[in-house]
Amino acid sequence: MELERDGDVPLYEQLERTLRDAIRHGRLHASTRLPSSRGLAAELGISRGVVTSAYDQLAAEGYLETRQGAHVRVARGVRAQPPRPPTPSLLGKFAYDFTPGLPDLAGFPRDRWLRSIRSAWRETALDAVGYGDPRGVPELREALADYLARARGAAADPEHLLVCTGFRQGLSLTCRWLRANGIEQVALEDPGWHAQRLIVEEAGLIVAPIAVDEDGINVDALKSSGAEAVVVTPAHQFPTGVVLSARRRAALIEWAERGDRLIIEDDYDAELSRERVGALQGLAPDRVLYIGSASKRLTPGMRLGWMLPPSWLSWALISAKAIEDAGSEIAGQLALADFIARGELERHLRRMRLRYAQRREVLLAALARELPDWQPSADRGGLHLTVVLPDHTDEAALLTAAARRGVGVEGLSLHSYTGDCPPGLVLGHACLAEPAIERGVQLLASAVSAMPASRALAVDRRSRGGCGES
Repeated sequence: MELERDGDVPLYEQLERTLRDAIRHGRLHASTRLPSSRGLAAELGISRGVVTSAYDQLAAEGYLETRQGAHVRVARGVRAQPPRPPTPSLLGKFAYDFTPGLPDLAGFPRDRWLRSIRSAWRETALDAVGYGDPRGVPELREALADYLARARGAAADPEHLLVCTGFRQGLSLTCRWLRANGIEQVALEDPGWHAQRLIVEEAGLIVAPIAVDEDGINVDALKSSGAEAVVVTPAHQFPTGVVLSARRRAALIEWAERGDRLIIEDDYDAELSRERVGALQGLAPDRVLYIGSASKRLTPGMRLGWMLPPSWLSWALISAKAIEDAGSEIAGQLALADFIARGELERHLRRMRLRYAQRREVLLAALARELPDWQPSADRGGLHLTVVLPDHTDEAALLTAAARRGVGVEGLSLHSYTGDCPPGLVLGHACLAEPAIERGVQLLASAVSAMPASRALAVDRRSRGGCGES
């Protein structure tokens, strides 16, 4: 038994870990007698208190039996556990991951975030980490209201602002409320983020796909759909990247106001886009439910989002949030409030805009050099680029060939509800360094070159009404 006396881990924890592992792996069998605390302490040259602390902890966990006046023994019911292989992840791992929506994880300002965490814990009252307001801690709601009014032109009232676990929970809570109030159909942009469809359908609602063109969602088609609510990405449509035109914005708001309908605004990466238009919610706060999150702005693993519902809807969503999880985790909220208040969020976004623009230029140059037949979308910034492939390309086969080469990509068909789309890819470039982007595109070109002629297959699939599966 070896202990690191100058290590960062306390001696009693090292002793606990060593004995626990020996019991689990069968080196110490059930009912095996262990040395007394005094004897083991003398043998290892440590204090008796260290051994006593380790024995007491392992007894509490059920690994040891300790009785007054009796020898310490391995518990009789303990059995050796065979070694387990590493737990696999549900997510695929790629050397060159072009998955859209991933920000630069290496660029996350960890030191500044740790400073905010320390500051939050140091300055926060003790009762702040108990069961709190299901809307979120007041510090974060106030910081977010100020930030959204300043950066997004939103009409943000901290009293009605609700902190949630990312956009997905916000949309899920809203869809369940819609279903409970007799709404049967929700309109979604087509193409649009595929997770929106899954959330809407999970709530028992019918999806009404509405086409998107160069001006954004087709409001005339929306009017004839019969939908009472719509989810839109007006500042930077996913995945096409178009911005909802001023005329369409006015028509969309008129549609909502005349029919007492609801617009759900997904503001996922507006501050990172080249054309930074204000939030739709600022034009019609009584008709627009605004949802944003830290996922693209900072990191998805933070699992923090925010909702600005119309005042008539806020209490229903607050109640639903309170029932579901009693509020989002406190430590991250307090840290984010400090992070915003010190200007770190806006500082970080300025750095990322420049970095993402540079990586986008590298991606465009690599595509023009290696795959000149591919047609990238207009350069509007953000975290992704949509590429239309030549008509004869078998999108599904390309995704498979790319994955074999360690390149992760998403097909455009994944985000199309009707299947009425050309073969294409949605390439995220924010999380890859410039050399990785260039190498990834080279491997994509290699995948294309290795694919067999597939014109007949692609034509046959489109004739059956699909645009490929991914």
